[in-house]
Amino acid sequence: MNTLPNPMKADSERPERRELVELAGLLAPCHGYNPTALQGVRILRTEALLHDIPVLYKPGAVFVLQGRKQGLLEGEVYLYDEEHYLAVSVPVPFRMESVASAARPLLAVYVEFDMRLAAEIASEVSAGRSEPTAGRVRGLVSSRMEPSIEDVVLRLLRALRDPVELAVLGGSILRELHYRVLVGPQGGAMISALQQRGRSGRIVQSLARLRETYASQIAVAALASEAGMSVPSYHVHFKALTGSSPMQYVKAMRLHEARLMIARQDRTIAEVAASVGYASPAQFSRDFKRHFRRTASEEAKWVRRHLGELA
Repeated sequence: MNTLPNPMKADSERPERRELVELAGLLAPCHGYNPTALQGVRILRTEALLHDIPVLYKPGAVFVLQGRKQGLLEGEVYLYDEEHYLAVSVPVPFRMESVASAARPLLAVYVEFDMRLAAEIASEVSAGRSEPTAGRVRGLVSSRMEPSIEDVVLRLLRALRDPVELAVLGGSILRELHYRVLVGPQGGAMISALQQRGRSGRIVQSLARLRETYASQIAVAALASEAGMSVPSYHVHFKALTGSSPMQYVKAMRLHEARLMIARQDRTIAEVAASVGYASPAQFSRDFKRHFRRTASEEAKWVRRHLGELA
């Protein structure tokens, strides 16, 4: 019986793809997130099959070299696998699932954007084009892994294996990677977020402020006033960008920050709750279990087991 060829299998047999996977495996010998010599770059190795996991990524990009992930936000699926990468322009809480196994672990490169560098490149890209770069601001975008992106990721991993090459070329390769993402299919949306224009731009500014003040008392009316919007308009534009209401977003941010603190085991639950803005440890525990579907202590064990020390 004739069978159709498996394009992903064929892709995985290409020399470049084999080298990407081999290098990532060497650079990520440990389960969970592995640090690299470049700030903002880490490599994940996991054998776990995961379903419905809450995540909150910082702005940047995720390149899955082996295995498969997908994000779910407001009914939309964002695929990031061996054929696609995920670009994150603003932090948005979403649910994730992934496919991996002991025989074929998931290997992924996480690049957190240097926001100053990204803004500089965005400005240069816009200035160098006859028509202004425009796009609806979106928190997440899934894009096909084009050869130009794959090439720079491969050169980045090669440099990470060679201290001299990394010292000489690491910074320029990382700059090129920022550029390739910003001129990719999602570039207009990401550049719009970086340039913070219009109403969506004011929401992006509001998100940056929330990142700095999430542990303080938050008043939506004050956020709306700072953004120059009415409260109803602020709610509409906030949800359009993040998929959450302002207070749901703040709660998710607090809980994700708390999750990392708890996993490090250097504070009590009550201390963590207070440090992220909860007046009531009991309310914190209820919200935590509702969001992660595990108690704080259970989640700490899960994080250390699946994500390692750099979660």
